[in-house]
Amino acid sequence: MGHRPSRSLKHEYELFVEREIENYKESIPRSALLKVGDEAVASLAAQSQLALTELLLCEEVDRIIRARLRVPGYQTWRRRRVKALEELRRPERWGLTADHVVVREVRPSLDGRVLVAGASAQDSALFLAANGCEVTSIDDEGEAILRVLQEAEAAGLSDRIELRAGGLGRWQPAEPLIAVVCSSDALAALSTGERARVIDVLQSATRDGGVHLVEAIAAGTNASALDELRDRYTGWTVSVEAGVEGRAGAATFLARKNFA
Repeated sequence: MGHRPSRSLKHEYELFVEREIENYKESIPRSALLKVGDEAVASLAAQSQLALTELLLCEEVDRIIRARLRVPGYQTWRRRRVKALEELRRPERWGLTADHVVVREVRPSLDGRVLVAGASAQDSALFLAANGCEVTSIDDEGEAILRVLQEAEAAGLSDRIELRAGGLGRWQPAEPLIAVVCSSDALAALSTGERARVIDVLQSATRDGGVHLVEAIAAGTNASALDELRDRYTGWTVSVEAGVEGRAGAATFLARKNFA
């Protein structure tokens, strides 16, 4: 499947207007909507129209509703949207710090997809989507998926996040990946053999220069978990960061795919 181009602000505005009008139509009783239709017929009849068509009538109904709602013009809406987008791009908006490993190491790109797996990594999914990435978000917890869905819709980011319920073991990448951000719990839910297979699939799908992050590896499991990851990432540039995510003893495993 090819990359889906990011929509323009103009197109986003058109969708906004359409959504506002449709929401209004659904919020009023049918009798009130019919009165709007009668108003539209009267308005068109007073104009120099060659013929009253269904298309013209629908457009006039939408115009009347838009005026009633006082929907802002494009330039006004654009100023507000640009300001909102600037806020959404800030890592702090999603509970991340400016020096968080995801903020530092994942390089947003319109030509590739990011995979985010596990409930504790979902803030990263929203941050990356806000910064222009196409994100696939996987989690086997329904509440986590619902939260991401609601926050993405509220922020106008739902077109950039593909939500998948389930675990890593059942997902296959259909596009090249520029990054994988995974909670340690998402990998721990797999057997050793499943982890090996999943990591191999994700490595093969990742472009040269891409990064894999395994977050919040808890104290007490560090040695065995990190040793296993190091073995799986032979040939990649590997490092480990300690004391992240505000959890004492927690570590983040970082691997960057070397250029061939």
